[in-house]
Amino acid sequence: MTSQDYMKKEDQYGAHNYHPLPVVLERGEGIFVWDVEGKRYFDFLSAYSAVNQGHCHPKIVKALTDQASKLALTSRAFYNNCLGEYEEYITKYFGYDKVLPMNSGAEGDETALKLCRRWAYDKKGIAENQAKIIVCEGNFHGRTITIISMSTDPDSFKGFGPYTPGFVVVPYNDIDALKKALEDPNVAGFLVEPIQGEAGVYVPEDGYLKKAYDLCKQKNVLFIADEVQTGLARTGKMLACDHEGVRPDILILGKALSGGMYPISAVLANDDIMLNIKPGEHGSTFGGNPVAAKVAISALQVLKDEKLTENADKLGKIFRAELQKLVGKNPMVELVRGKGLLNAVVIKPTNGKKAWDVCLAMKENGLIAKPTHEHIIRFAPPLVINEAQMMEAIGIIKKTLEQMI
Repeated sequence: MTSQDYMKKEDQYGAHNYHPLPVVLERGEGIFVWDVEGKRYFDFLSAYSAVNQGHCHPKIVKALTDQASKLALTSRAFYNNCLGEYEEYITKYFGYDKVLPMNSGAEGDETALKLCRRWAYDKKGIAENQAKIIVCEGNFHGRTITIISMSTDPDSFKGFGPYTPGFVVVPYNDIDALKKALEDPNVAGFLVEPIQGEAGVYVPEDGYLKKAYDLCKQKNVLFIADEVQTGLARTGKMLACDHEGVRPDILILGKALSGGMYPISAVLANDDIMLNIKPGEHGSTFGGNPVAAKVAISALQVLKDEKLTENADKLGKIFRAELQKLVGKNPMVELVRGKGLLNAVVIKPTNGKKAWDVCLAMKENGLIAKPTHEHIIRFAPPLVINEAQMMEAIGIIKKTLEQMI
């Protein structure tokens, strides 16, 4: 079968809820992927930062296959001999008392929302059903009904109402707006992405996260960080919140928690928050299964062993410095922004060509990335990329942008 055959089959039998780049991938290794015709590409999306450790990392693959051949799933009706080991490992890794394991990032966010509301009623003393959670304009926390209820993106929420109440939306990167919203005594939490990835890699001004955290502490409000995409070495720190020395009250992780090998998410908090939820009040059949436990330990260990945090910091600076040279020189390149290896180039339509057209042309030149919001291209390669590979990839991006004008 050809690429066209595979794409036609997906179109015929699958829901039309995605608009993929027209490339059919068959194999991946490290920073590269190959299509069904055998052409190799630099992967500059990393499955939306799920593949920070590179495609099919041998240590993570071994952890998965070794455990899958012994015991894959028990549900949480019984103990298994892997979960406690993982829970100890991840809580000590990030410095929290407890972890609640789930599968997807959206499930992680839903879990955090439930934890925050229960804490509000049991500990803060807010009246039942009156708790509010502040969120930011431009947020992307997933696609469940409750999560889209806090979205400001019509593509996410339009046509899916009625919506879940209890959310207050403030502008992102606006401390004064947050301060005003926190005056409401029924506010229980502030849910924020340290960098808004899906919105186009919007990086808040220095000090925003720390000021927001301090304001939350003053009002006895939980600071909840969605680090599903920004966490796990992506931005040049283990967590994006680490750039400002902020320790979230509730931390949400996912994506690269498995190195892209398995759906794994986790919510971390201390006992005073986590232990408000009692048996039967929240859970997941697959969350914390033996395979997930072993895979997550391996994925986290790889991040430290291979110093991927440091590599993301170093090569991210090189990437932005090189692409910044095109601002003012290439009419399509309006702005370059990012942190670590989570970066974006804002594209100004030129000669009828938009960000999508740039991505199609980059694919032809051997590099794949994807637009977000039509005029922004997100660039997020696996963190195992080296400097020589980065310079080769930058050459492809520059060549493509030159071809477009």
